[in-house]
Amino acid sequence: MPGGRLTQQDRQRIAAGLADGLSYAEIARRLDRTTSTISREVARNGGPSSYRPQQAHHATVQRARRGTPAPPREAGAPSSAAEEEIIELAVRSGMPRMTARVHVDLLLSEDGRRTAAELTRRLNVSPASVSLAVNFLVQHGYVRRERDPQRRRDIYVIDDDAWYHSIVVSSQQTLASARAAMAAAETFGPDTPVGQRLTRAGTFLERVILDMRDSADRWRSLLA
Repeated sequence: MPGGRLTQQDRQRIAAGLADGLSYAEIARRLDRTTSTISREVARNGGPSSYRPQQAHHATVQRARRGTPAPPREAGAPSSAAEEEIIELAVRSGMPRMTARVHVDLLLSEDGRRTAAELTRRLNVSPASVSLAVNFLVQHGYVRRERDPQRRRDIYVIDDDAWYHSIVVSSQQTLASARAAMAAAETFGPDTPVGQRLTRAGTFLERVILDMRDSADRWRSLLA
């Protein structure tokens, strides 16, 4: 029942959802639970890559009998339900899950700086996975890459101005799409149904994006 303890069947459904690549929020919806319940359950029982329903159920029963605390989370598992919620929001907005994990780890770090080796160790993933994630984040303006000349390694940095740069990068991509639509409208002919449809869409997107960029410039000082 919602709010009650997870049953062994619940844990089997959690494992099936993880195997299918479902988000914690989707698994929670299917079980009529809160997302935080699912994230805590997975984090305290090996994380998404090592979760085993039978072992998780047995460990929970044993902890209940002994009154002992849950074992420490695996490397890279979210440290709190709040952290997992941020990751889920990023995933729902279209960011790949691994990229979201890297982004949140940087976002919640003390100084907003990590090397690729640190990210690999903290998240317990392969260097290739981290490389793909940070390249995405740099490309979209969420983080910037700095070079450590002494150790000859890259450092990935997230600071307050990253929010401004991410909006600028996103707006440039959408603006290019809007103007491509208007150019295509000319090809089809401005008086044709297709041309009119493309003109309306392109004009709408262009106006909205230009307004958004003006707003970002106007409020950028809040990040200083």
